[in-house]
Amino acid sequence: MRLLTASAACLFVGAVSGASSWSFSDATVTASSKSAKSSSTKFSASKKIQEAVSLGPRDSIKLSLTTVDDEGNAKRPHQALLVVGESSGLEVPFALTVKKSGKGTLQFSQKDLPPQLLLAQTPLQARLILASSDSAKGLVTPTFDIALKLDSSTADPSHDKPLRYVRQAEISHTFRGDPRSPPRIVSLAFALALIASVPTLVVAWLFFEANLGHAATAFSRAPVSHAVFFGSVIGMECVFYLYHGGWNLFRTLPVVCLVGVSAFLSGTKALGEVQRRRLAGER
Repeated sequence: MRLLTASAACLFVGAVSGASSWSFSDATVTASSKSAKSSSTKFSASKKIQEAVSLGPRDSIKLSLTTVDDEGNAKRPHQALLVVGESSGLEVPFALTVKKSGKGTLQFSQKDLPPQLLLAQTPLQARLILASSDSAKGLVTPTFDIALKLDSSTADPSHDKPLRYVRQAEISHTFRGDPRSPPRIVSLAFALALIASVPTLVVAWLFFEANLGHAATAFSRAPVSHAVFFGSVIGMECVFYLYHGGWNLFRTLPVVCLVGVSAFLSGTKALGEVQRRRLAGER
């Protein structure tokens, strides 16, 4: 993100480049060190500092200047950046703190630089960018170089490899088809339950003293009710068989509701006919 900010700033200044109207005066770079005496060097928009400024692990660089417009009056620009980068194009911007009087300052150390720049084999270049959003011309000028001195007692800084969106190898995957039937163990369990229901039904008929000889009488007194009820029971079994064979749930539910309603209505009348025969003493 900071790299994009610096690039955008250069493009903005380039769009209004020409005869520079923004400039600066009283520019000084101060290298502060805890192990040595601080040193200050002056520079201008037309004269870069020839000797590289040393920046150790406990040192800091302070930049101070006064920004002026095309008439030489001290004024604060809309944008004041010091861009530090290397020859490969990698760079990082630092925004100067500029007052309304045009006096600007900036201070940074090694910890403010990204690891990629700390590993640079050549001195870093520092450029000053001054620009505004009006018709005034911008300024991009080299100011000084930075010679890094890393701490030899610590490991070199490391960084993660940048994420790059490139073409990946094609992934070939074969998806399994939709299941056509339930697992075999489930089918076997329901089949055994269905087979076991037949002898259970016969035993229940014998226990309640069912008389098959009354079948003709029952069908003669309520033929429609008994026929529809018996057909509904067979139909419900057929619906479950079709569902097991491939029907989906949305196709099965309407048929189940229709068969269930017919079984309830016909079963009520059929059982009513059976109850009347029981009350009459017919077994």
